Amino acid sequence: MSQCVRFITRCMALPLACVISSGCDRPDPANRPLRPSEVLDFGVLYAQNCSGCHGADGKLGPAPPLNDSLFLAMASDADLQRVIAEGRPGTPMSAFARSAGGGLTPQQVTAIVSGMRSKWSAATTRPAAPLSPYLTQVGHGTATAGAAVFSRNCAICHGANGEGASKAGAVNSPAFLALITDQALRRIVITGRPDLGMPDYQHAADGAARPTPLNEQEISDVVALLASWRQTAAQQSGQVAQAAGASR
Repeated sequence: MSQCVRFITRCMALPLACVISSGCDRPDPANRPLRPSEVLDFGVLYAQNCSGCHGADGKLGPAPPLNDSLFLAMASDADLQRVIAEGRPGTPMSAFARSAGGGLTPQQVTAIVSGMRSKWSAATTRPAAPLSPYLTQVGHGTATAGAAVFSRNCAICHGANGEGASKAGAVNSPAFLALITDQALRRIVITGRPDLGMPDYQHAADGAARPTPLNEQEISDVVALLASWRQTAAQQSGQVAQAAGASR
């Protein structure tokens, strides 16, 4: 019986002996894994939250590039933080801030914006031509005037009515227009898609500078035209659905 007691006593003393022994390894606080909310490294945050849509290096993704000096010159930090935090409702761009249902803290949203600036804005300079405001000018454009601007500047690549041509795809596609906001359309009209060869508001389809860059009114008019195509497509879709329902 006494041997059993001694054996049990020795076993119980082992953890204490390990704790006080100088030979036992103690966890290094510096090696403690970070909680998801503590990650502030831009590369990690961007890869986990942005690269799937905007491309591994901020370009050549299905969404407009973030690695675009003209875009970064036009959009303020507040603009970028707002879009990341709140997303673009009705589009694939979801809200990433915790306060809006996402997973990022305010510090992480700020870290992404700061990382974009430091990684992709080194050579950013404001263009010589007047740079239009980033935010959509609501009600500032008309579709009728936009049709004339589109014919002069866009039809050569996108077709006379936006149906697409050999150089570029359709921009009157109901699916495309349903997935993009007027604000995003405005951004693309101004910045183009340099990663895909689409010229910006200063340049023509051949890459040469336009005789006169698109001005604020022309940009707003083109956006109004594209928005009118979206509205027409939605109305036609509703009419088809209504007719299908009536035929049942």
